[in-house]
Amino acid sequence: MKDFIKKFLFNNWLYVVMVLIIQGKSMLLLSMLRTENSSSINFATMYFGVPAIGAHLLVIAFIFSIMFLFKYKGKIKSAMILNLIITLLFVADIWYYRVNGTFLSLRHLLHPEIFNPIGKSLFNFRVVDLLFFIDFLVFFILFKFDRIRDFKDESKLSLRAIKTIVIAGLTLGIVLLSHYVIDIKGLIPGQSFLRLSWAPFQSFSDMSPLGYHGYDLFYFSNKNIDLTEENINEVETWLNNNKEDLPDNEYFGLLKDKNLIAIQVESLENFVINQKVNGQEITPTLNKLLKNSLYFDNIYEQNNSGTSSDADLMVNTSIFPIRSTSTFPTYPWTSYNSLQMLLNNKGYNTISTHAELPGSWNWAEPHKAFEADKLWDIYEFEEDEIIGPGLSDESYLRQISEKLKTESEPYYTFIATLTSHGPFEIPDDKKLLDLPKELDENMLGGYFQSVRYADEAIKLFLEELDKNGQLDNTVIMIYGDHGGVHKFYEDEIKDAPLNENWWQENTKEIPFIIYNKDIKAETISKVGGQTDFLPTISYLLGVDRKDFENTSMGRVLVNTNRDAVILNDGEIKGTLKDANEEQHLKDTFKIADYIIQGNYFKFLNK
Repeated sequence: MKDFIKKFLFNNWLYVVMVLIIQGKSMLLLSMLRTENSSSINFATMYFGVPAIGAHLLVIAFIFSIMFLFKYKGKIKSAMILNLIITLLFVADIWYYRVNGTFLSLRHLLHPEIFNPIGKSLFNFRVVDLLFFIDFLVFFILFKFDRIRDFKDESKLSLRAIKTIVIAGLTLGIVLLSHYVIDIKGLIPGQSFLRLSWAPFQSFSDMSPLGYHGYDLFYFSNKNIDLTEENINEVETWLNNNKEDLPDNEYFGLLKDKNLIAIQVESLENFVINQKVNGQEITPTLNKLLKNSLYFDNIYEQNNSGTSSDADLMVNTSIFPIRSTSTFPTYPWTSYNSLQMLLNNKGYNTISTHAELPGSWNWAEPHKAFEADKLWDIYEFEEDEIIGPGLSDESYLRQISEKLKTESEPYYTFIATLTSHGPFEIPDDKKLLDLPKELDENMLGGYFQSVRYADEAIKLFLEELDKNGQLDNTVIMIYGDHGGVHKFYEDEIKDAPLNENWWQENTKEIPFIIYNKDIKAETISKVGGQTDFLPTISYLLGVDRKDFENTSMGRVLVNTNRDAVILNDGEIKGTLKDANEEQHLKDTFKIADYIIQGNYFKFLNK
């Protein structure tokens, strides 16, 4: 067997060299991704775990197996053509990544409306990019002096075809077996191969660049399901049953024509509102805002595996996320009757912003599909203070307040904060709570410090808006994107050194606060979830029910006779009116899958 392998490698040295060259270019591309502006090389940051290098090489070997179809000159030409195509693809990948934080995809051809959502120039040549082409110079010299040779294969085409099929089948088979062993069975701890991550650069690293594009072609080639007439009728019936034929009340248009700022606070749970630890308020700013707010104190998170991105989805579309996987990375093109679209029709200027790369959870493409007028990603901000996962809330919100000075009104600005993300590590000079050392070093104490920091950042932001003369005419919608310390760190806090019981239960509740200086304080205890936010805030802003009731899965929490909601795990909270309402809620996820995976609203408008 060893002799056979040696003979094969010796007789097919060009094939072997091409596989190694493309692997080298793959590693060069990966080494750029996590450097500053992706413009230098750091081989130490190429991989996240133990890479499936063998599978990566076999992906390349499969592609280059076509060389075996040809005789001597044809073999060389096919190798050079494939090399050039792949090299240009890699260069295009890094240019696209530098702007969007993700990579070229089949979805951009199928849905060009979401291509390059930020709209910045994709031509961003760097000197380091020339390294992708060094091998062509070497080959040019070898060709020039006729120094490149390969063993001639004078066999018949049929035999060469069989050889090609065998090599292609063998390499592809082992790649698929690797996927089964690594991803499906999980037999190699800490290793991932053909599995999507929340961060495109990690997927790219785990799969290899060519593996990623192969997976992408397979994954997006037929993503939308074909809705049957029965499916369409089910969706229409469900949405009709979701309507409530109620007369408008005093809440309709209460906040008409005012600016709207949604602050989606990372990991903010409801249990910290109006609570003290060691005699200190955890959320003094939010507590003060309640004096001029509608405070919904019975709101449950409904996020699926998309976590924060699912909150983006539900708040802006009133549609539940799909069941099978994360919605934003897999169905970014789906059409909705979004909050951005509803307010655009009311003359609003709509802005969506994350202090992240556009490709993080792929947030920018769906927000482009929401038809936000402007998208502000991390490149719109000066990264002058980094805490935890990225730009600090204080700096981020301060810079947003500056940018809003010049925005035309009325505007809707969607903001997602980051600093209170787990594992809740706040620098000592940013800690605003005086906690006992043992609590401060516990995950629960870290959570309190993180939330207190975020609360202070919101206070400074509102003060800046007030100085700008914008706060009086602005509605601030504040809510948690999902649970935090209870959702992800239950084991770490079960023995937390805080001998009180108000913090112990995981209620799965998040706060929902709608603030404006002119609002009379009111606590509304209707049971709800994030899908209810669009109908509720739209109603308060004077958007007629008929403009959203045929396209939303939530309720107007200030004008509803229903008091029950379904959670992501199928649990129903609240009081059901009857068995029909229970079945209606149980059908929710199936209907949401039809709407998103079948692109239902776009399908109807064809």
